[in-house]
Amino acid sequence: MTEPQSFEEFWPYYVSQHRNKTCRQLHFVGTSLAMGCLAVSPFYPPAALAAPVAGYGFAWIGHFMFEKNKPASWGGVKAFAWSLRGDLRMWKKIALGEMDAEIERVDALSTPIGAVA
Repeated sequence: MTEPQSFEEFWPYYVSQHRNKTCRQLHFVGTSLAMGCLAVSPFYPPAALAAPVAGYGFAWIGHFMFEKNKPASWGGVKAFAWSLRGDLRMWKKIALGEMDAEIERVDALSTPIGAVA
């Protein structure tokens, strides 16, 4: 397994780990809730503690119950940071209706870095 050297190299692997639509929808809900918690945390600081629970709780349910894989964020510090960035990029693409096309685009590429060939 080749380690990605940049987020752009990591992105196709991230997408490959989020092929199930229900998993992606759960990520979207969790990320939305986490952003909401962070938005209100200046006014109600305990909300900041709920952000990771909401974000990762929904995402992990998606991975374990629907995607049937391990979250990409479990691959170390770099993978954790890139996965968080990937979550935000995926959230934006889902919000704009672009994620299905992105999956097709990534599918057209060769085997993503980090994937077992």
